[in-house]
Amino acid sequence: MVHTCEAVVVHCMDFRLQHFLNDWLEKRFGKQNYDRISWAGGVREFAIVKTQIQMSQQLHNVKKIILINHEDCGAYGPTGTKERHVSDLAYAEEAVKSLYLPVEKYYLHLNGEFEKI
Repeated sequence: MVHTCEAVVVHCMDFRLQHFLNDWLEKRFGKQNYDRISWAGGVREFAIVKTQIQMSQQLHNVKKIILINHEDCGAYGPTGTKERHVSDLAYAEEAVKSLYLPVEKYYLHLNGEFEKI
């Protein structure tokens, strides 16, 4: 049996943002139409996250990759400036180019605003 979904979404596990993520993802993709990878720091430890993205593509034939990092991320600590997040998101996008899937990158503010990068 083949199971497919629209996207694979990578984001931080931070509890403070889950309600924003849940609402945003449901509006974008509906219920149960995406694979979700929740990892401390989002794309910070991308080598580990990349293997999960590859599995999502192999198992569920996803059509796009959504990468989300957020403001005030504890996994980044004091180095977690917006510039660092933007840089890490760009690195992650470059690292998945071999999968030939469209990539969307977002910086999530603590007030729930998704800023497209």
